[in-house]
Amino acid sequence: MFGAAFKAVGFPHTYTPIDTPTQADLARMVRELRTGLLFGANVTLPHKKAVLELVDEVDPSASEVGAANVLVRSASGRVIAHNTDAFALSEEIKRATTARSRAVVIGAGGGALAAVAACKMLNFRVTSVTNRSWTSTEETHESPSAELLRKLGALTSPWPTEDRAVPSGRFSTALRLQWSELAMQSDVIIQATSAGMQGGPDGAEVASIVPWSRVVKGAVAIDLVYRPRVTPFLRAAEAAGIKPISGLGMLVEQAEETFRIWTRTEPPEGVMLRAATETLVATTA
Repeated sequence: MFGAAFKAVGFPHTYTPIDTPTQADLARMVRELRTGLLFGANVTLPHKKAVLELVDEVDPSASEVGAANVLVRSASGRVIAHNTDAFALSEEIKRATTARSRAVVIGAGGGALAAVAACKMLNFRVTSVTNRSWTSTEETHESPSAELLRKLGALTSPWPTEDRAVPSGRFSTALRLQWSELAMQSDVIIQATSAGMQGGPDGAEVASIVPWSRVVKGAVAIDLVYRPRVTPFLRAAEAAGIKPISGLGMLVEQAEETFRIWTRTEPPEGVMLRAATETLVATTA
C-alpha cells in the first residue's frame, strides 16, 4: 500500500518490515527513529501498548486508546506515537450502519482497545468485551488489559463457555450470560483478535462464542483480520444472515490516515485500496 502511494505522488520513500521480536528490538527501532535512520513506522502485535513507554510524546489519539500503531519523527527528533486504528474503525462502522446502541468486542489487545474507542467516538450506549484468557470473574477483574478497557467505558465479561471445569459462581454465570445476551442484541459485533489470521485454526473457536442464530437482523459483524478475506467469523455471520465486513477496509483507512501523518499530504485516491486488494488476491490465489 505505502509503496504504491509513495510512487503515485512521486516520493522517494521506501517501506519495509522490521522484525522486533523482543522489547529490546522494539526499543532499538524507536532509537533509530529518534536518530533519523527511520522517519516513521507502523507498530503491530504485540507491541501496540508497550511502545507507549518508549516514545517521547503520545498524541491524544494514542493516549485515549492506550495503544499506538503509528510512530513519526518530528523535525526536532522527537518520536511521537499516534493511533489511526480507532479512527479507521469508526469510519468503517459509520459506513456499515446507522444503528449505534450496543456493541460487543472479542479480544483485549490493541485492536480491542481501538474497537472500544471507536464505539466511544460514535456514542454507543453499551460496549461489552470478552477475551479468551478471562476464564473466570476473578481473572477478568484482575486483568490489566480488562482494566484498560474499563477505563474506556467498556463492560468486561469472562469468556462464554460451557466448560464445567471453569469456576462459575452465580455472579460469574451472570457475567457470562451478559456478554452472550448483549451479543444477541448488538448492532455491531467486532472480532478484534488475530484468530483466523492466514487461516489459523483458532478462528472457528472464536466465532463459535457468538450466538449467531439469535443475533438481531440488521446487525453487522466486523473482523479486524484481513487475511483471508473471508474468515470463519465472517463465514458464520453470513450463514446467519448477518452482514459480514472484513478488516480490509479498516486496514486501508488507517493506512491512509498514517500517510497523512507521515507526509502531511493527502493519499492518492484509491491507490492504497487497489494495492491491498491486488496483493491479497495474489497471495490467496
